[in-house]
Amino acid sequence: MQKHIPYRIYLTEEQMPKQWLNIRAYMKDKPDPFLNPGTLQPIQKEELTPVFCEKLVDQELDDTTPFIDIPKPVQEFYKIYRPSPLCRAYNLEKALDTPARIYYKFEGNNTSGSHKLNAAVAMAYYAKEQGLKGLTTETGAGQWGTALSMACKYFGLDLTVYMVKGSYNQKPYRKAIIETFDADIIPSPSDTTNAGRAVLAEHPDTSGSLGCAISEAVEVAVSKEGYRYALGSVLNQVLLHQSVIGLETKEAMEMLGEYPDIVIGCAGGGSNLGGLMAPYMVDKLMGSGPRFIAVEPASCPSMTRGKYAYDFGDIGKITPLVRMYTLGCDFLPSPIHAGGLRYHGMAPLVSKLYHDGYLDEARCCKQTEVFDAATLFAQYETIVPAPESAHAIRAAIDEAVKCKETGEAKTILFGLTGTGYFDMTAYMNYRSGKMEDYIPTDEELQYGFDRLPKAD
Repeated sequence: MQKHIPYRIYLTEEQMPKQWLNIRAYMKDKPDPFLNPGTLQPIQKEELTPVFCEKLVDQELDDTTPFIDIPKPVQEFYKIYRPSPLCRAYNLEKALDTPARIYYKFEGNNTSGSHKLNAAVAMAYYAKEQGLKGLTTETGAGQWGTALSMACKYFGLDLTVYMVKGSYNQKPYRKAIIETFDADIIPSPSDTTNAGRAVLAEHPDTSGSLGCAISEAVEVAVSKEGYRYALGSVLNQVLLHQSVIGLETKEAMEMLGEYPDIVIGCAGGGSNLGGLMAPYMVDKLMGSGPRFIAVEPASCPSMTRGKYAYDFGDIGKITPLVRMYTLGCDFLPSPIHAGGLRYHGMAPLVSKLYHDGYLDEARCCKQTEVFDAATLFAQYETIVPAPESAHAIRAAIDEAVKCKETGEAKTILFGLTGTGYFDMTAYMNYRSGKMEDYIPTDEELQYGFDRLPKAD
């Protein structure tokens, strides 16, 4: 008989990671280099330092160092809300009548309500160390904007946040939280930048996109002395910082004598999935590891219906070209409630691992299916999940049901990377039957594909 495992497992402060894990160092075939969109040559450090902090650029381009030390001030900040718990979903298992063992790493124990603070603290620290005045950024659902506002306030930096207009209107209290930490927040697209004005001229009624918000934030950062841009997902540096999630998880599961058969993460830009899977992906790259499943919204299916190609990371086409799974930077997703997953592309690192077969599966879900799972999880596990995280819950439930059908007692691990307290309008729409599913047609996707840059 298996020993009883507590509902929640916490590491001690002494067990917390002291280094970030760089997956790229273990990859035989590295992700393709970023390209200068003008010359189509690999991007150089000096071309990125006007946009990002210098040490973040070093991390972005480093594909050989396996472990990178976490600065002491960042470690101390982490201790405010880390280590985060690894939880066993006993009640959900019982409700599903499944032999599967379901675990989730819960990253909602901070005011941002998500894992985003892990990277925000690092970026703000490096900006302060460099002597900068402030940062600019984008945010989709608001978790990243909130996290960076917290980190910038702690380190004494200014911050301007461009929030995707659809989410800005759906979640007014995100504005209040971000302003609590003295950051400025602007709905995107806006008339404050050239990029925003261009989008509004062509699409005056648009609800915006992360690609557009990125363009606005980058434009402002490079035009103001003493400012740099900070991105909340997609980039190598972000996935590096988020590796604390997976490192803590693996340590806790080893304490329990457990190893996952399946690792599941929601996928928008790739930050939480990349962080959770980091040490387990290294296992797979070394010869054996779990099955990985990435889950994205059916309305923005970059991995399941996109193309693996070089593309811009923003709609204004001012960022370097990156090879990733993409719907085209001109694709404007519908205003679903999972605002953090409404990005046209996927992290180059995640994309490369998926393209090469190490990340086993990408699947997409309609938002009504996602809220079915979110509601069931909340009823049995007492946490109301963010719509983004609920995509992972949907897949975890589906895999647990398969275990019931086959009789296999698999160990399932997923990332619960956000709380849904700012998403109650979405839950109300779901409960009242007003929630609608949207799946783009092939013709709509072709619009973005036709405009991909000729970089191959």
